Amino acid sequence: MPAKYEELEARIGYTFADRDLLLRALTHKSVHSEAIAGEPVLADNEKLEFLGDAILGFVASEYLFRRCPQSSEGTLSRLKSQRVSSAHLFKVASELGLGEYLKLGRGEEQSGGRAKRAILANALEALIAAVFLDGGLPPSRSFVERLIVSQDEPGDFGDDVALDAKSALQEYAQARKLPVPRYQIVHESGPEHAKLFTVEARVGRQFASRADGASKKIAGQQAAALLLARLQGLPELEALSSSGGLAPG
Repeated sequence: MPAKYEELEARIGYTFADRDLLLRALTHKSVHSEAIAGEPVLADNEKLEFLGDAILGFVASEYLFRRCPQSSEGTLSRLKSQRVSSAHLFKVASELGLGEYLKLGRGEEQSGGRAKRAILANALEALIAAVFLDGGLPPSRSFVERLIVSQDEPGDFGDDVALDAKSALQEYAQARKLPVPRYQIVHESGPEHAKLFTVEARVGRQFASRADGASKKIAGQQAAALLLARLQGLPELEALSSSGGLAPG
């Protein structure tokens, strides 16, 4: 296996036992049209794409069900459709540099296939299936959650995807005439393909909590949940609120 494929394994955080699966996930059907008679034909990624699409849908649904327990079925469906959309898959595949690893036919190569949305999105789904077939559900779930469904920075999916803990903290603060909660990234660590973010949630100058997460939004949600639990456990908070609230932060 060429070194460049080892680089891709490092980017996705998974090493294949059967690297033929990785090669197949990266092989576009256009390769078939230029196969030389008598030579073995490489299997393409179309069937892997079919399986990867199903795995992506399942993992995204499970992830949102766990992360947004108070959301309605309609909201969960909308959030899922945004995370599994071809536009979002194309964005993730581009960030991974997936196009540079593809095996394309000459015609597709010359027409800019390495940057085409459909080809990159389909290759990412095929890659999900390849990880699943090689290592089972746990590594494929980790791959999807870490690199696809949790890649939802503010604005990527619209205003209606605010996480529940943040919404709950804001409502709690507003009801008690407290300062608006603020969030700040205080630390980043780890390689590009496996970043860990530390986010601080703060209400005024007196109260703050920090949490880690695989994305900024996950860390922010967890920090908000910790801070909300802390505030709810303070009996003196109502007295602070009635006397004018917390000092602005």
